[in-house]
Amino acid sequence: MDILKVYQYALQREHEGKRFFEQNADRLGHAAAVGAFKNLAAEEQKHIDFIENQIEEIKKGGAPSLEMGKALEKEGFFSERAVTEILDQTVLESMVPDLPVLRMAYLIERDFAEFYEHAASQAEGDTKKALSMLAEWERGHESLFKRYHDKAFEEYAQMPWGG
Repeated sequence: MDILKVYQYALQREHEGKRFFEQNADRLGHAAAVGAFKNLAAEEQKHIDFIENQIEEIKKGGAPSLEMGKALEKEGFFSERAVTEILDQTVLESMVPDLPVLRMAYLIERDFAEFYEHAASQAEGDTKKALSMLAEWERGHESLFKRYHDKAFEEYAQMPWGG
């Protein structure tokens, strides 16, 4: 496995994900969802920075560095706070029109997590740890958007015909 190519592909995908969250933040109808998307775009930038750092180390002939990733983990992630602060009844009702965007956000994060998990399964040492770290971050984002989507869909399913 050419780990440099894995990271270059991952970098491209993270940029696409960041763009998706930035562009769709302005299209969402609820402020909490907009905030979550903007925060996730910032999270994706952290992933981009981490991957760029890995690429630089590889190009220098060095080993992957986990220090930056560990520092990011110490900072914490917005998704832990967002789930407890945002998922209430009024938020869910107003997020129903955003269901397709929420579903796409969930699928993007799930796809990222699966990609990193697959790459980690073929790697060793600190490279495996770095890819596993990225997979774990993406699983956290995936979980957040799955909850958003499922709760909003639950509300939608209980509304009278026509929404």
